[in-house]
Amino acid sequence: MTGHHLAQLNVGTLKFPLDDSRADGFTSMLDPLNEVADNAPGFIWRLVEDGGTDATAIRTSLGDDVLVNLSVWESRDALWDYVYRSGHLDMLRRRAEWFEPPKAPFQVMWWIPAGHIPTVEEAVERLELLREQGPMPCAFGFRDSYQPADADSALWRPVAATART
Repeated sequence: MTGHHLAQLNVGTLKFPLDDSRADGFTSMLDPLNEVADNAPGFIWRLVEDGGTDATAIRTSLGDDVLVNLSVWESRDALWDYVYRSGHLDMLRRRAEWFEPPKAPFQVMWWIPAGHIPTVEEAVERLELLREQGPMPCAFGFRDSYQPADADSALWRPVAATART
């Protein structure tokens, strides 16, 4: 085990309520894809609602129609392999069927100390930071190649107290 893991949040604004038949293609894939993630090499943890198998009922300050997916991975490569080299890619390609086109970044990653489980509030804060200030070592996307060593000790503290200027 290394001293750090990669946290990621991605969000999407639904076009339809989850119980609408037009969302069936998405909802029918949730359990199978969550199982693929849970068994993927490098997977550490994912957010689920109390007593549930997914996080579709969790709401944030981003809005009542915004779904969140929060997870932790051993490495960027492990997350990449799940997102782009598994059945998840098929769902990603169909994203426009169920979600509004994003008007701002919808995914953020950041390094955390191994063993830390990020909160939804922490994750939303990172996404908002990325949206406001662009990529940086404590809030970035797949196109960015930040490593834990790129950030100073502010990386491990709450964003609001350290990274906003």
